[in-house]
Amino acid sequence: MFVDEYELVDRIAVALIQRRERMGTAESCTGGLIAAACTSLSGSSQWFERGVVSYSDQAKTEFLGVPKALIALHGSVSAEVAEHMARGLLAHAPIDWALSVTGIAGPTGGTANKPVGTVWLALVHSGRPAKVWRENFSGDRHAVRAQTVRAGLNALCEALEDRDS
Repeated sequence: MFVDEYELVDRIAVALIQRRERMGTAESCTGGLIAAACTSLSGSSQWFERGVVSYSDQAKTEFLGVPKALIALHGSVSAEVAEHMARGLLAHAPIDWALSVTGIAGPTGGTANKPVGTVWLALVHSGRPAKVWRENFSGDRHAVRAQTVRAGLNALCEALEDRDS
């Protein structure tokens, strides 16, 4: 069954409010679309703290503490950078959950190893192991970004609902 982003945001809001927890996003390829989806819900200030758009490597380093050497070694679209983005946000913001995304939305920028549609996401909660995963989305730039938003929100929703049991 397809769940749209608005239903996911509603479910995330309920879960975070019940736990008295807050979240934030560190976004590259989505340019703030996850934060926009979250804040489209009235009352989101109760559970959504901030979103950082770190589109450039310099922003990832300055605002999220991602080491330049890590970006040089793995590239800005990598598991390591996605995890550091989320951990950096968690370390510098009054939040419980950090969701980060970095990827190649296209139509340019892809390589043989990292084609257009390659996206790394990370979900970090203090005191829990990080969840870091790769997605390979298809479609044009808009489709890749939309799929990334849904994948990130879905992972957060699942993690919050798993904590219920």
